[in-house]
Amino acid sequence: MRVLVVGINYAPDLIGVAKYTTEFCESLADWGHEVRVVTAPPYYPGWSVPAAYRSAWYRRERVNDVDVIRAPIYVPRMPSGAKRMLHHASFLVSAALPMLSSALWWRPDIVFVVAPSLLSAPMAALAARISGASSWVHVQDLEVDAAFEVGLLRSGATRRLMAVVERRILQAFHRVSTISPQMMGRLEHKGIAPDRLREFRNWIDTSLVVPGDNQTRFRTELGLAPSDIVALYSGAMSNKQGLELIVEAATALKDSHPAVKFVLCGNGPVKPTLVQLASDLPNVKFLDLQPLDRVSELLNTADIQLLPQKVEITDLVLPSKLAGMLASGRPLIAMAEPGTGVASEVDGAGLVVAPGDAGALAAAVVALAKDAPLRASLGAVARARAEQKWDRISIIRSLEREFMALPQRAAAAVHRVPQPAIPVRSIEHVATGSRRRSDTPGRLFSRPSMRPQARGVGSGKE
Repeated sequence: MRVLVVGINYAPDLIGVAKYTTEFCESLADWGHEVRVVTAPPYYPGWSVPAAYRSAWYRRERVNDVDVIRAPIYVPRMPSGAKRMLHHASFLVSAALPMLSSALWWRPDIVFVVAPSLLSAPMAALAARISGASSWVHVQDLEVDAAFEVGLLRSGATRRLMAVVERRILQAFHRVSTISPQMMGRLEHKGIAPDRLREFRNWIDTSLVVPGDNQTRFRTELGLAPSDIVALYSGAMSNKQGLELIVEAATALKDSHPAVKFVLCGNGPVKPTLVQLASDLPNVKFLDLQPLDRVSELLNTADIQLLPQKVEITDLVLPSKLAGMLASGRPLIAMAEPGTGVASEVDGAGLVVAPGDAGALAAAVVALAKDAPLRASLGAVARARAEQKWDRISIIRSLEREFMALPQRAAAAVHRVPQPAIPVRSIEHVATGSRRRSDTPGRLFSRPSMRPQARGVGSGKE
């Protein structure tokens, strides 16, 4: 099976949507499918393209058996609402050529679009129609709703117009998936028929993130005492997380609970503001985004995992960082309304407080800081939940089965040239981010040597 994936974020970006798109593509490739990705240069979460990827033209590489085409885009240094729109529009324009070329000459069986960026989805739907492929859009983030709720966009007329455009874009696809039942409900409310909706949640590799001793090198590097209680946030630092709430909680506890330390790890456009807000707080420490091989150690540094959230974006996102937090075996404090996706995932594995309430966040941190047995019991539930509901192989296999059930154009309409058998690596050998292998780039739109026919569900070793 040939799968054309379109998504603005891909490795070597380390967090957020890029991580899941990359691991999904590499897993399919390891199971014998041909995978081509049309994406942008890396830029997230720092909103800066590394020097090695800066180009006004396309770049093609083969990474871990995935054919990756990078389209040049506009990346604003400080992403406002209007600049974000221009950013996504630039990807729509530049990604059109490799999408349409792939449709005409590579002939995918399935065109799979990851939103964000939803603006590129209409061209992907057209590419599917041209090639006779099935089309699938995966909604990681209800980006239109979120942009208005957090104030990036404000006009009521614009919102109504974009809601109509969003609905028509989504209705153009054979399947629409998203990452939680609550988000599926929102998509159904937007006019997507229930029989076309699927849940495809994010995941964690529980063999890479494992519970361990909290006395890590990070504590030494940050000057933390062995007895300090560490409350950790790790992830992107942008407008929608509400990270200023952590700084407010730290301000409230700096004198009354000096042994409680807050660590914020990550990068993003609001980080300079956060650093300035916390400049006189001895109980707040900052770290840059860490490489994959230190993620488990970082999460183990914590005694408590923090998942702040603004009230405006309740159920507009199910944060991808949640899976790693659960797998670390540490209790969570999540800011969410009762009955939301975040609240249901954290129930029994941590404490849930009202979104936007820094006082409630501070009180929850104190409650867990004082009760080591409670932290241990909640953490055990968190780890078990990660293993039961967030397993990487089973989740990606479920989507592969959905793919195989879709009408397969290529099986009947396109003659595939037989190739010698090629050993397929098992999923256990995929370590996205820590094992980046680029094959020699070819011509931008030339057809690569063909992989063996997909063997379907159950192929490869597990």
